[in-house]
Amino acid sequence: MFHYLKFFHYYAIVLLGCAFLLFADYFILIGFAMFASIYVLGDALFGDDTSTPTLANRVVINTMLYGSAPLLVVLLISSLWLVTPHNWAFMVTFSEFIGYDFVQAKLNTSGFELTIAVVFCGLMLSGIATVVGHELVHRIAKPIDVCFGRWLMSLTLDANFSIEHVYHHHAKVATEADPVTAPRGRNVYVHTVYAIIGTNKSAWNIEKKRLARKKQALLSQHNKVIRGWLMSALYLFAAGMIAGWQGALFLGLIGATGKCILEIVNYMEHYGLVRDPRQPVKPKHSWNSNRKISTWAMFNLPRHSHHHEHGAMPFEKLQPMPEAPMMISGYVSTIGIALIPPLWFALMKPKLAHWDSHFANKEELDIIEQQNIKRRQRPLIAYFY
Repeated sequence: MFHYLKFFHYYAIVLLGCAFLLFADYFILIGFAMFASIYVLGDALFGDDTSTPTLANRVVINTMLYGSAPLLVVLLISSLWLVTPHNWAFMVTFSEFIGYDFVQAKLNTSGFELTIAVVFCGLMLSGIATVVGHELVHRIAKPIDVCFGRWLMSLTLDANFSIEHVYHHHAKVATEADPVTAPRGRNVYVHTVYAIIGTNKSAWNIEKKRLARKKQALLSQHNKVIRGWLMSALYLFAAGMIAGWQGALFLGLIGATGKCILEIVNYMEHYGLVRDPRQPVKPKHSWNSNRKISTWAMFNLPRHSHHHEHGAMPFEKLQPMPEAPMMISGYVSTIGIALIPPLWFALMKPKLAHWDSHFANKEELDIIEQQNIKRRQRPLIAYFY
């Protein structure tokens, strides 16, 4: 039973986070600090989870995933409350019931606290919509699951992840053709811009080829990329109807933050790794992590080496692969490190050296040397490559 329940703990954390959002004001800062501490300190203190239990109850497994829907409603309503110019009747009634003035607390919330709320909500949204959406869009034989996954991803303005990630990223990972595999020396900020542009361009090209094969018009209702953009537009329109233009803008910023977090995570998972495009994807072509709290919160996504070796493998069957190259730490900790490029490069340098000497084959070493030559030829901008 424990091995089922451990994957639900993130839902409890998000519900607690939503309570801090509703209390507003300085409670937002407390909630954000609590969230970060749980995942940074938890991963540091509790070590790895290398267990491989058999989870066969499909009802419970699907409840884990589809349970994200009501949780997201709570998160999004809590977020909208912070910026709506309206005093919703149910919040006024709730204020009277518990004796806390939610309306005044909202009015007391500063611009700085709202900025932290965007990051806080972006992290929570990523942990639900992106992680669950990622799992579902890989179920390509189940259209309902893929559709639900696309709607989840649309909350981070990225419904077309279902196209690029499944049909391009997994095939091209660790090669120059993959927009989310960052070469050595590229910092996370430049990577995020490259990745957002590159993944949208890649999804468009994939869809263009698919429609050409089916002899369907590119600019039509058949285009999944256009439909994906419209899904996000509809979501933001609904936010505007509920909470005014402030709500649409706020959820747009939160969604964009969630998309940026996804690309930061992609950066962490694949930075500096290379592969000969003629050779198959192996566990060595992704940075892995078995940290307990991250693994439980993200439905085994940190077991990324096995995920890339077998992209269709459901999350409950992913193996820890302790022999794979390991990430610096858990996911939230590593996000923080990646955001400080000098620290990131310093910590990754020995890891990459170890990868070169213990994992890379001759063809991969040749690719690395070509990348190094390219960077040496551009010394003034190598840091931002």
